[in-house]
Amino acid sequence: MFARSLAALLLTALPAFAQPVTVAALGDSLTQGYGLPPTRGFVPQLQAWLRAHGADVTLINAGVSGDTSAGGLSRVNWTLTPEVDGLIVALGGNDLLRGIDPAVTRANLSGILDAARRAEVPALLVGLNAPPNYGGAYRNAFNAMFPELGAAYDVPVIPSMLGAIVAAGDPLSLMQHDGIHPNADGVRLVVNAMGPQVLKFVESLGACEGPCRPPSGS
Repeated sequence: MFARSLAALLLTALPAFAQPVTVAALGDSLTQGYGLPPTRGFVPQLQAWLRAHGADVTLINAGVSGDTSAGGLSRVNWTLTPEVDGLIVALGGNDLLRGIDPAVTRANLSGILDAARRAEVPALLVGLNAPPNYGGAYRNAFNAMFPELGAAYDVPVIPSMLGAIVAAGDPLSLMQHDGIHPNADGVRLVVNAMGPQVLKFVESLGACEGPCRPPSGS
């Protein structure tokens, strides 16, 4: 009895070691890095940010320009390859641009989260906010589905991928000429805003030796 108790005590005293973690970012052009050099897009900037804060993580860019939530659902199973330890789901922007019924988008996102659950891969959901010109009913339904899905599937949610840009004093200076996609500076702002929540997510996957280093002045 004493020997078992001593062994248990010694094991709990051992430091936690980081393990390499692979996370797939399933998204559209915002994830893919449309219009940006390969090293300045969302995925490479986020990976660099996470590694700078102590996470041993590799991000897979599973963003496809123009993809809707239906497109993401159609390819989620082959995105969830055996080496994937976590899934970031960042879809819905093209659904919004096309005025697709939020109920349809919700069903597709639910299907993606179902696939992650079946594969036993933890997920992080990233939302967007519909602008006022879509009308109150559409806007409310679209904005509500992200936190509601997060609660239903018990997954963390980042309410708006572009929230930091919208809140900036001069958001147009952070966008490309099309007014839809962030430029490299805009992506950096997005990453700095999202980073702490993504860091907590990858920490839960074992990507850090003990607690990840908290962001400071990022």
